[in-house]
Amino acid sequence: MCGFCDVSSLTRRGLLSGAAAASTAATLSRRPVWAQSASLAPNAISPDEALKRLQEGNSRYADNTSTNRDFSVGRVARASAQYPFASILSCADSRLAPELAFDQGLGDLFVVRVAGNFVNEDGLASLEYGAVVLGVPLIVVLGHSNCGAVNATIKVVQEGTTLPGHLPSLINAIRPAVEAAQAKSPADLLKEATVENVRINVKYLMGAKPLVADLVARGKLKVTGAVYDISTGKVVPV
Repeated sequence: MCGFCDVSSLTRRGLLSGAAAASTAATLSRRPVWAQSASLAPNAISPDEALKRLQEGNSRYADNTSTNRDFSVGRVARASAQYPFASILSCADSRLAPELAFDQGLGDLFVVRVAGNFVNEDGLASLEYGAVVLGVPLIVVLGHSNCGAVNATIKVVQEGTTLPGHLPSLINAIRPAVEAAQAKSPADLLKEATVENVRINVKYLMGAKPLVADLVARGKLKVTGAVYDISTGKVVPV
């Protein structure tokens, strides 16, 4: 049975219904009984070790010496459990594939994608699941060069462009980063706004109570930011 099924089952039985909110948060932050076992798990590593793996993987990718080429390896083992060592909050841009950019195999990364790589409620819940249930020790907010979502937000802010459908909700999420970048009068507004967007969302996640903030405070989880350069394949921390 999957972890999500376990959560809903426990809720139906009312095991958490009588607990106060603060008590529930404390219980979850100590890894609930329905979470995967942390003992001897492949992802039971420090946040710094997880970050080092990503950095080394990106170096291989940028140098065109990637080692993960046979994605059939480990299929049977992955059918019963997953042990990702890093969560990536990435833009939905088709030119960016986190597993490739960090030279990792299937099951190594827990990826949440949305145009503009910002945190919304559903994305936060997914990242909480990765950290609390799967034991992921690292979250990376990953922006990228020439981001269309950021560029569209710049046009709305500067020119008053009106976008159709649900696109305004996306623009509103990225607007604070564009306005913060504008205040610096940078030579390249798109580049600066992309970096600001990453920084704003890293800060938000680090203070996201009750789960992520608690894990960060106890040194069990690290949140960091970076920008992927589409033309070179390199990931640069911000």
